[in-house]
Amino acid sequence: MHLETLQELGLSQNEAKIYEALLGSGETSVPEISAKTQVHKRNIYDTVPRLLNKGLIYQIVGSKEAKYAAVSPDKLSDLIWEKESKLNGILPSLTKQFTKTATGEAVYIYKGKEGFKNYLRDILKVGKDVYFIGAKGGWFDRDLKTFIAEFLNSAKKKHIRYYHIFDHNIKTKAPELLPLLGKPYKFLPPQYSTTGAIDIFGDRIVTFSGLTLKSITEDVMLTVIVNRELADCYRTWFKFMWDHIK
Repeated sequence: MHLETLQELGLSQNEAKIYEALLGSGETSVPEISAKTQVHKRNIYDTVPRLLNKGLIYQIVGSKEAKYAAVSPDKLSDLIWEKESKLNGILPSLTKQFTKTATGEAVYIYKGKEGFKNYLRDILKVGKDVYFIGAKGGWFDRDLKTFIAEFLNSAKKKHIRYYHIFDHNIKTKAPELLPLLGKPYKFLPPQYSTTGAIDIFGDRIVTFSGLTLKSITEDVMLTVIVNRELADCYRTWFKFMWDHIK
């Protein structure tokens, strides 16, 4: 678990193995590191300079043979901060380039959990109220808990409101969600339950397929349509549904 997370933070597999081994070992020589990690000594000699450059380990001065020790894991936070600072430095230029080539209308597809995160980022970028038809509670997917919490916090700062017409299965098969759902919300009649959903915000319509209750699987597909006139039409249809549902 730790190795996977360390690699997600930007460390190579060997860097993650060596760093974690040193965390629990104190001063350690290359042969000892190799024995603990099953990484060949030649590969350790190649990897150690990269860990030194990243400031994650340091060499023990004065020992007869080269020994190394790990610095505090807090350094990992510094690495993320440094990368974020570098990104923020070039983000305005990248955004400017994107804006020049972006058209007013588009159709594209997101897929799975990462696609779902992109869709949530789009909501924040557009900054408009969101209207949901047939929602299945995908925001309660356990794997997305941390991301959703950050999203909701950012959306609150932008004063984004949500209007839900939930799939009826939320009411009957996931009633524990009801106290957590922000009002206003309504439910589709039971005979209209599906595996799809539609969200509308700003100039965008997002249609979902392959949905299940309280989860976003890698099979979920999100088709995004960017078209102001069509989005206004969908909002009108949403209002009709909202007005006619008890």
